[in-house]
Amino acid sequence: MTRCATDRYPDTPGIWTEEQVEAWKPIVNGVHEKGGIFFCQIWHSGRASHVDYQPNGQAPLSSSHRKISGKIVLPNGKDLAEYSTPRALKIEETPQIVNDFRFAARNAIKAGFDGVEIHGAHGYLIDQFLKDSINNRTDEYGGTLENRCRFALEIVEAVADEIGAERVGIRLSPFAQYLESSDSDPEALGLYMAEALNRYNILYAHYVEPRLVTSFESVATNKSLFPIRKAFKGSFLVAGGYGREDGNEAIASGKADLVVYGRIFLANPDLPRRFELNAPLNKYDRNTFYSPDPVVGYTDYPFLE
Repeated sequence: MTRCATDRYPDTPGIWTEEQVEAWKPIVNGVHEKGGIFFCQIWHSGRASHVDYQPNGQAPLSSSHRKISGKIVLPNGKDLAEYSTPRALKIEETPQIVNDFRFAARNAIKAGFDGVEIHGAHGYLIDQFLKDSINNRTDEYGGTLENRCRFALEIVEAVADEIGAERVGIRLSPFAQYLESSDSDPEALGLYMAEALNRYNILYAHYVEPRLVTSFESVATNKSLFPIRKAFKGSFLVAGGYGREDGNEAIASGKADLVVYGRIFLANPDLPRRFELNAPLNKYDRNTFYSPDPVVGYTDYPFLE
C-alpha cells in the first residue's frame, strides 16, 4: 500500500513510514541471500474500501461516485459491510496521489527492493480511472481513452523519474472485470497503454490474460494479448492460470518474455524445481488466500522430499 488511507484488507502491509521500511529490510535481504530478485508491488485500493479503513471515517477515493456492490471485510477481520460510496478525486488532489506512489517507490528502494511494480489492474484506483464502466468524468481525466489513461501515465512517469525507469514495471488487466471494473473496448485500452508506456522506457509491462475475467478461473475466449505484446517495446510479462506446459509454450512462441505464476507458486515454494522435474504440484487452498496468519497459507506448503 502507498499510504494508510488506501487499505482494503485487514493487516495490509504498507511502505509509507520509516518503521515499515526498516521492517522490510530483513525480508528483502533474505530473498537476496537466496539469489532472488525482489520487486515491491505498490497500489491504492481506491473505491474498493470502506470508511472504517479511512482516516476520520472519510469516503474512499475513486475516479467517480460509482460504488461497488457486495460486501467487504472490515478491519477487525470478521465483520462484513457494504462497500462505501466513494467520492471522485478532485483534479487538484491528483498530484498528491501521484506523489504517494513516488514516495512509496523511493521507500521501496531504501528498503532494498530491486524495483517496483505499479498495480494498475483488478479494479483498484488506477484501474478505476482506466475503465469506462467506472470513470464517467468529463474533465481531463475522463471521457477519451487518452484522458482515462492520463492518471496512470502520470504515476508511471513520476515513479520512473524517482527511481529510474529500469526499476519500474506495471500490472494491467484491460480485459478483467474484477470489482466491477469492465471496459467497453479492452483491446483498445490495452493497446493504447502499451504504446504510451513506450515513452517512459520502463522495464516491463505485466498483462493479465483475457481468459481471466471475473474470477480466478480461466474461461474460453478468442481474445489475445499478442497485438499488445507486439506494441510494447520492453519486457512483456503475462499472467492468468498458466501451468508448466502452456507457460513454456508462451515463451517458445514469443507470446511473452516471462510468465508470471501466483497461486501455484504460493502452494509450491520450489516451483522451478518441480517444473524442471515435471513433478506433481501441491494443490493450493483458496480458503487461506490473503490470510492474516503469518504461516498458514504462506509458508506451510511442503517442499519436494
